[in-house]
Amino acid sequence: MKRKITTIVLTAALLLTLGVGSSFARSTTGGGHNANAGFHKDFQQAELLDTRTGANYTRFTFKLNGTVLTAYYSPIGELIAVTQNITSTQLPLPLLMQVKRNYANYWISDLFEMNVDGESNYYITLESADRKVTLRSSDLNWEIFSKSSK
Repeated sequence: MKRKITTIVLTAALLLTLGVGSSFARSTTGGGHNANAGFHKDFQQAELLDTRTGANYTRFTFKLNGTVLTAYYSPIGELIAVTQNITSTQLPLPLLMQVKRNYANYWISDLFEMNVDGESNYYITLESADRKVTLRSSDLNWEIFSKSSK
């Protein structure tokens, strides 16, 4: 009797393992599955924190080596970009000096680095009492990405 129960439990465990394993390994044409496979291939050591799917991308927020990052994948599983929030002291010095010089009366409400194909660009959102400006780095200069009044 014990042997029969042990065999049933082991068989159930094996089937469960095979079912879960094949759901990750399955190749499908669905965008979410391809993005998921791409993410797990590129960031094998990552701790996945959140996944959100948009119309043309899947966003994975994860922790890798103690740093929280966000990766964006196309529906076919290609890595589009990786972003990470940074502090102003992590900006290249020429970019930081331009912000201090040209936006002295503003505060930083958002700042992140975006890496696309090995190239980093920075996005910074600055606010004052009546304005909001988002800048994007181009080489070592800022260009206005968006601006609005409050």
